[in-house]
Amino acid sequence: MGEVRRYYDEQFKRNAVELTRKSGKKVSQVAEDLGINSSMLVRWRVEQDGYGVRAFPGQGKLTRGSDLEEENRRLKKELAIAQEERDILKKATAIFSRMPK
Repeated sequence: MGEVRRYYDEQFKRNAVELTRKSGKKVSQVAEDLGINSSMLVRWRVEQDGYGVRAFPGQGKLTRGSDLEEENRRLKKELAIAQEERDILKKATAIFSRMPK
């Protein structure tokens, strides 16, 4: 059987990152002390540096960003649907243009 996936709450992640910054220890040593993989701890540091207080939204759910970010996500989704529809119409046109009259 595969390994059981462990989940860490937001507070644990924030405390672990804080420990790497203030303890004076290497990231690998802090990770070993906490019983986690050092690459995971490095990823958490990068995520916190990039997103600040919005880092670690939990369970793969997006946090509510600004209105512009939300609109950007919605427009990207609409664009993907429109492109898919366009590609389907192109293929249908090619098929019908080859049919004998």
